[in-house]
Amino acid sequence: MEISAVKVKELREKTGCGIMDCKKALADSSGDLEQAVTYLREKGLASAAKKSGRATTEGIVYSYIHSGGKVGVLVEVNSETDFVAKTEDFMELVKGVALHIAAMNPLYTRRDEVPADLIEKERQIFTAQAKESGKPDHIIDKIVDGKIDKFYKEICLLEQPYVKDADRSIEKLVVDTIASIGENISIRRFARFKLGEGLEKATDDFAKEVASMQ
Repeated sequence: MEISAVKVKELREKTGCGIMDCKKALADSSGDLEQAVTYLREKGLASAAKKSGRATTEGIVYSYIHSGGKVGVLVEVNSETDFVAKTEDFMELVKGVALHIAAMNPLYTRRDEVPADLIEKERQIFTAQAKESGKPDHIIDKIVDGKIDKFYKEICLLEQPYVKDADRSIEKLVVDTIASIGENISIRRFARFKLGEGLEKATDDFAKEVASMQ
C-alpha cells in the first residue's frame, strides 16, 4: 500500500526512528500509526532511537591489524558506561566495525565531516557529466543529488553497507546493538593505515626537489 510522507514524518517524530524503518513499520501495520509505533518498539528500534541522544563518555579505543600486518585500524567506539564497554555484544560490534574499516576504507565517519569544497567539486563533475550525456536541464539537479547521495554512502563509514552483512549499513548495525544492549553507543572516530601508503609519492616528490636544486 502507498504510505504518505506525512505519516512517515509523524511516526519519525514519535519514535525517532529512520525513514526506512518507519516506512516498513507503516507498511506492515497497514498504515495504522499506533500499530506502527508498537511494531517499532517490539523490534527495539524506537527505544534505540531515543537512547541515541544520551551522552557516551565511556567505551574503548580498539586496534586491529589485518592482512599480515599490511593494514591497521584504530577506532574509538563510545558507550554510556564502562560496564557495557566490557560486554560481549559491545566488543562484537567494535571488532566488526574495525574489520569493516580495514576492508572498505571509509574516509569519514559521518556526512557532517565531509569538507564542503569536496562535495562542491563532486557536484560540478556530476553536473558536467549529466549535461554531456544530453540529460534535460529540468532533471539534472535530481540526477546530481542522487549521485551526491551515493557518493556520501561510498565514503562515510556509517552509511556503508556492513562488510559482513550487506543488507545493513554500519549505522543500522549500531542501532541494532543499541536495541540489544539498552544503552547508547556511538562511533566517534577512526584511523586506517596501509603499509607504504603515500610513500612512493613522497619519495618521488623528494627526488624532484633534490633534482631541482642541482
